[in-house]
Amino acid sequence: MRYLELLPFMFATEKINKHSNLLTNMTLGYNIYENYLNARMTSDAVIDVVSGGQKTVPNYSCGGQNKLLAVLEGADSETSNQISTVLSIYKMPQLHPFLRNFQLYANYTEGIYFDENGDMAVDFDIVNWVATTNQTIIRVKVGSVERHAAAEIKFSIDQDVIVWPRWFNETQPASRCTESCPPGFTKLMKEGEALCCYDCSLCMEGTISTQEDASHCHKCPENHFSNKIRDQCVPKHITFLSHEEPLGIILNILTLFFILITTFVLGIFIKYLETPVVKANNRDLSYLLLISLLLSFLSSFLFIGEPREVTCLLRQTAFSIIFSVAVSSVLAKTVTVVVAFMASQPGSRMRKWLGKSLANFIVFSCSSIQVGICTLWLGISPPFPDSDMHSQTEEIVLQCNEGSVAMFYAALGYLGFLAAFCFTVAFLARKLPGAFNEAKLITFSMLVFCSVWVSFVPSYLSTKGKYTVAVQVFSILASGMGLLSCIFLPKCYIIILRPHLNTKEHLMLK
Repeated sequence: MRYLELLPFMFATEKINKHSNLLTNMTLGYNIYENYLNARMTSDAVIDVVSGGQKTVPNYSCGGQNKLLAVLEGADSETSNQISTVLSIYKMPQLHPFLRNFQLYANYTEGIYFDENGDMAVDFDIVNWVATTNQTIIRVKVGSVERHAAAEIKFSIDQDVIVWPRWFNETQPASRCTESCPPGFTKLMKEGEALCCYDCSLCMEGTISTQEDASHCHKCPENHFSNKIRDQCVPKHITFLSHEEPLGIILNILTLFFILITTFVLGIFIKYLETPVVKANNRDLSYLLLISLLLSFLSSFLFIGEPREVTCLLRQTAFSIIFSVAVSSVLAKTVTVVVAFMASQPGSRMRKWLGKSLANFIVFSCSSIQVGICTLWLGISPPFPDSDMHSQTEEIVLQCNEGSVAMFYAALGYLGFLAAFCFTVAFLARKLPGAFNEAKLITFSMLVFCSVWVSFVPSYLSTKGKYTVAVQVFSILASGMGLLSCIFLPKCYIIILRPHLNTKEHLMLK
């Protein structure tokens, strides 16, 4: 039997006895029995109730002045039926279970409520009795339990006003079985245990909690991230591949160095334009290839710096078209080598294909396809400046959104097709006679070019943020330098350092 179940009855009895106008010339009393949920104990208690004297003898009363008015019980249905069977013989009412939805008033203004379960629904003060130096006891309110008629109970206590005895040097008692979860953690309830027993779980990345014993974590805004202890949202800092940072400076220096080398080579070929080495294998294609390589190096600057609308529109399309012209020029030089060898054979009909017309047609047609792809790309879904807030935890990455990923890979795929086709033709022509040995240089240069861009794809997909841009810039520089060094540096060596080899007789002799 719970003590709280007895309080309503005891309060009501005391209230009635104190007010004589409620029951005139009558004082109420009560006996309390506990049956321990046992049938035999229940029978003994009922027999004792109906016995009038000190002895347990039913229907016998000796000198007793107390009169039994009613029996209140709160047992289960089976036990209740057992009690009712006995009491019905004596015509005694039965009240079950206790008082429900009852209200009485004490000497203060607020009422004392009993809910439908017979439980008290009143506010309680939590009192700390403090012994003063003059041996008096004072009452100090340190908290409260507020319920009224509501279902929820609000418990509050002020630890600062509690006065502990001087001799008490132990750890203050806790009303729960675990320590409080600090800010940055959330309560994780244990299944099958009391509400005050729980584990503390660190908030997930991107979420925080700012109070003790938080029931859940709050998500940070998109432009913020959670600190390591998960109790504060910190603004993300904006980042992009800038000209001032070390990586940007390195790429800028390499780009300027390759531009200077290309300009130097172009100057040499212009100065010695009438020499056999420059004139061999279509001088105009050499100039076109050098200018394409120069523009490709210059296009690297479009990738470095804060992305803007113009740079985003130009960077990928310019890169794709310029490199298509460069690879088409290399392809035209390779085809020129093959056609020139075939035309040198007696009775060959390939002589009509000699000249600039075939080379110009190859460059124009192959480049036009890439121009068409880029034009379609810009018409359907052009690139635009964007910000990536999710790939990096603590950064907002400013980048160019490619618009249509499919068109980006279509342009890159076409460039790869041209390079692979050019490599195949050059590889098949590598064993031509010495006078046409430029095919060997083209084979090696296209091998370098293809290797760079084959490795570019997995590197591009595996990196994040500004390093993705750096990978593409490095690929542009490496592939362009591969073409420049493999095709033109051997010729520059002959022109500058071995001028005696730069003769028609020597080329024909080879």
